[in-house]
Amino acid sequence: MRLACLVAAVVFAATARAPAGEWPQILGPSRNGVAAADERLAAAWPVAGPKTVWRRAVGAGVAGVAVAGGRVYLFHRVDDRETLESLEATTGKTLWSDSHPTSFRPQVGGSDGPLCTPVVHDGRVVIFGAQGMLACVDAATGQRLWNSDTHREFAALEGYFGAGSTPLVVGGRVIVNVGGAKREAGVVAFDLDTGKTLWTATTEPASYAAPVSARVGGHDHVVVVTRYQCLLVDPATGTVRWSFPFGQRGPTVNAASPLVFADGHLLVTAAYGIGSVYASFDGHVATPVWQGAESLASQYATPIEVDGRLYCLDGRDDVPPADFKCIDRKTGRVLWVERDFGYGTMLLADGRLIVVKTDGELVLVRPDPAGLEVLARARPFADDPAGGAVRSLPALAGGRLYLRDDHTLRCLDVAR
Repeated sequence: MRLACLVAAVVFAATARAPAGEWPQILGPSRNGVAAADERLAAAWPVAGPKTVWRRAVGAGVAGVAVAGGRVYLFHRVDDRETLESLEATTGKTLWSDSHPTSFRPQVGGSDGPLCTPVVHDGRVVIFGAQGMLACVDAATGQRLWNSDTHREFAALEGYFGAGSTPLVVGGRVIVNVGGAKREAGVVAFDLDTGKTLWTATTEPASYAAPVSARVGGHDHVVVVTRYQCLLVDPATGTVRWSFPFGQRGPTVNAASPLVFADGHLLVTAAYGIGSVYASFDGHVATPVWQGAESLASQYATPIEVDGRLYCLDGRDDVPPADFKCIDRKTGRVLWVERDFGYGTMLLADGRLIVVKTDGELVLVRPDPAGLEVLARARPFADDPAGGAVRSLPALAGGRLYLRDDHTLRCLDVAR
């Protein structure tokens, strides 16, 4: 009980102080798809959909943007360079850019650009490219502070689609799911200030799931989903506190980020017949409560919790159909299913879900355990003749929704 209360207090404090206008990393301020508490959304949209504030062309990649300090950080591939740009949030104007060369080509379809969302922390921006180039850049000036060619240094494989696990900054350390199995560098910690390698741990290959922080026993820990395992790691030392199998060999990926809940539970999910594990945990062991593929098996969309229920896009992007589900978190019981809804990603703000489907449709939903309640629909990319799938994760900051397809980044006004 003491542990659960401690975890709850820390999670609440972290969420409560997240400022409006900030989406500084993958899945928002707390890496759970939930926007800052003081974000306010319009109750409905015009017939034509939310107003486009600005738009701009983008290069290759599926990395979502980060937003902090009135700036949007865009990471994409322009010609043969992976490029980080700082954009003015109100206009989309480029303020500075930094880049490095790349020769990456995916093994299986997909884009040849970066997959990882930039991480903005303490005046710095951390990026992780498809070929494993980890870099830290000054957020104000664009000056590169340090970089590490992790695939070369730790003998990591590029994988099907390249490096795709967005790093996590915790306790002055950059925690990276590198997958350097040959040098016991599955997970690696770098000093945020200098880029120095602080420790390496495990022989686990990398996944595409972003690690998340968890407060356990009064200390910061990190939940890392690798290619075949879910781990609890001490970020100070690299000590693995516990692990359980998650994933399987063959043409599969683990890509949805783990969710850590305030009552000492976590959820991991994947498609390809892997399914989900919902477990209680402490600093010594994780114990499954429910598991399997029947309730939930999501390819890369991270579920969102509202009042003890999980709102999920269940299935795969590349192999339809995909269903929209509401699941009781504690039991795994499916409360309702909207069949063949389509795949995509989502975020929560002001008591509403914004669902971004890969086919370009935008859906505003009121979370309701009784059934799907759609408040509005729009197709913001309908006027783009080039078209393209929307697989990049959305970002919401200061009432502006940032969406990216294969060709265009758009800023939409969705504020109340």
